[in-house]
Amino acid sequence: MAYNLDLTKRIEATLGLFPEEFVQKKMFGGIAFLYKGKMTVGTINQDVMVRVIGTKMETVLQMAHVRPMDFTGTPMKEFVFVSEGGYQTEEQLHYWVELGLEHAKNKLGE
Repeated sequence: MAYNLDLTKRIEATLGLFPEEFVQKKMFGGIAFLYKGKMTVGTINQDVMVRVIGTKMETVLQMAHVRPMDFTGTPMKEFVFVSEGGYQTEEQLHYWVELGLEHAKNKLGE
């Protein structure tokens, strides 16, 4: 798989607005951004992949341009893909980054 370099750069710029430090890592055939070892957001092909707290999954999956992250025929727990229409603006992209960071912090007990 490949990833969208322009989208990855946009995510990097958005992450730069946060005081937290993120690490970039190749994952799932794309690029993922981790906070203290926990995946937050990333890019695969033209999609943004996002970790979402389980209690928010139902609501997030009802949003336009969002679908479960599915590699094997079974959706991955607490992961979604967001297609291009869902991250066109910087405000939209910022929302997905915040959601992914929220998931990581929740898993870390922060």
